[in-house]
Amino acid sequence: MKKHILLLFLTLSLTQLKAQNIDLKTSNFSSKNITKIKEGHYLIDFGKAFFGNVEISSKTAQNDSIICRLGEKLNNNIIDRKPGGTIRYQQAIINQLPKNQPISPKLNPDKRNTGKAAIKLPDSIGVIMPFRYFEIENLKVPVTDLNITQKAVHYQFNDHASYFLSSNETMNAVWEMCKHTIKATSFTGYYVDGDRERIPYEADAYINQLSHYSVDNEYSMATRTNEYFINHPTWPTEWLLHTVLLFYQDYMYTGNLEPLKKHYENLKLKTLMDLERADGLISSKSPKLTSELIKKLGFKKANTKIKDIIDWPPAQKDTGWKLATAEGERDGYEIVDVNTVVNSFYYYNLKLMSKIAGFLNKKEDVLLFTNKASRVKNTINHKLFDTHRGIYIDGEGSNHASLHGNMLPLAFRLVPDEHVKSVTDFIKSRGMACSVYGAQYLLEGLFEYDEAKYAIALITNTEGDRNWWNMLKVGSTMAMEAWDLKYKPNSDWNHAWGTAPLNIITRYMWGVKPKTPGFKTATIQPKLADLSFSKIKIPTQVGFILAEHKTTKNETLYKITIPKGMTAEFIFPDNYAKAYINHKKIKKSSYSKILNSGSYEIKVVL
Repeated sequence: MKKHILLLFLTLSLTQLKAQNIDLKTSNFSSKNITKIKEGHYLIDFGKAFFGNVEISSKTAQNDSIICRLGEKLNNNIIDRKPGGTIRYQQAIINQLPKNQPISPKLNPDKRNTGKAAIKLPDSIGVIMPFRYFEIENLKVPVTDLNITQKAVHYQFNDHASYFLSSNETMNAVWEMCKHTIKATSFTGYYVDGDRERIPYEADAYINQLSHYSVDNEYSMATRTNEYFINHPTWPTEWLLHTVLLFYQDYMYTGNLEPLKKHYENLKLKTLMDLERADGLISSKSPKLTSELIKKLGFKKANTKIKDIIDWPPAQKDTGWKLATAEGERDGYEIVDVNTVVNSFYYYNLKLMSKIAGFLNKKEDVLLFTNKASRVKNTINHKLFDTHRGIYIDGEGSNHASLHGNMLPLAFRLVPDEHVKSVTDFIKSRGMACSVYGAQYLLEGLFEYDEAKYAIALITNTEGDRNWWNMLKVGSTMAMEAWDLKYKPNSDWNHAWGTAPLNIITRYMWGVKPKTPGFKTATIQPKLADLSFSKIKIPTQVGFILAEHKTTKNETLYKITIPKGMTAEFIFPDNYAKAYINHKKIKKSSYSKILNSGSYEIKVVL
């Protein structure tokens, strides 16, 4: 995908980074375990991978050289010298070990992630790489004389701003891995795609943004990345169609209207509304996608080709890679000129733009986008829905139906009520037939339509390799770019777009979202299915929401704390029999209750 993008970006110089006040932090972590391989040869495990380098300080000098190895992956209890894909390994030599003077091995930069397209790091940081393990060989002084630390680079991050614990140990482990991913991949001060390229991409950034919001109330990184996309768009159609989503969520979490004011006209362009045909649908193959429009969208080259992605990686025939599934992560999706996935994203863009226009008091545009969205929805359900099978086809002229062609309409609430069951039944029949990126929308749609039990089963699945448990099982401590190397042979072990469970648990399972911009009013709509217990701390710019639940038989007790300056709408399940707030019974006709700041006990009996 991404070699075509290298020419589309401008280099961010060190001066530019300083001008934007990107304050990168350095944390030092001690080893969790030191294993003697043989005399003078040791393996140090720091417990988790970070981007950085090793720092060694010795009480005793060694005049002879030592061999240093850093890596993310083990093989037979030593660092894997050929880990595959873009999993990192490097060897370096330190010529001598000085006494009481910290020293680090000199790492070689990677040509791809330090080129013109990549986000640059300050010279003071030096060359860094992701690693969990460190080997030292030819050591001739006692290892106990050494203080070896993992010198990790990351953006400012409040480790105590969030927590999650539940009765499901797999879910707990997945959540912790995803949280760590958000901190560890923040090393440039932008939402980048991982270590292979260190480039921001809209779809990657969107999942990163939602997950970051779920664990910390630091918003400058998201705002900075969004600003970057205005003049540095990427070529996949659906990636462009994430731009409005990024800016909308930024406003909902921060309440800062300035980015929407500043970039409103550009956001209108990024909806690709200029490609509309008479029935409202769009296509990247439209003759309306002129070189002039390409330049307006922010591309530096007027001959840039915009192309539908659907999911990544694409089919084996498109990449030349030998993949575990020949159709890649697309579930056999047939990419026709006017297709369901692209137009589902387009519909959602129009819905959000109608809200953004409302925030900016642009009444005519509210009506414009509302009417456009209504027309697109009607056309999709008329032309791209197979009424006989009760599911969506991949696009105009196609007879094929895929997971993607159905999960996107479900996630974006395009599906008419009478067809929700047939669509969700079809989705459930496909399993996890999408990438770690596509899983974001699969899980959103399932939770939106009361399939929480199945969605939680996907998050906590430990069978096979198309799940987050497999990432932990193979040894990664960050979310991976793909379920496994066999699904994407050049994939890495540090991709924040794999953190869907983190924001899904917060925003859909616990159902905590901003109801009004800036989180002045929150929505809390728990859909906890079979979990018997959980507790969570959710950061907002107003303060921290604390929540826990305990279920016994048909009764659930919630404990909720709303911070000062916030109100929250607690939404009860549709099928509740009785409910109490602080021991006071709620009228059966009430399906939500406004909670002011303070602490509450809410008992719900089904």
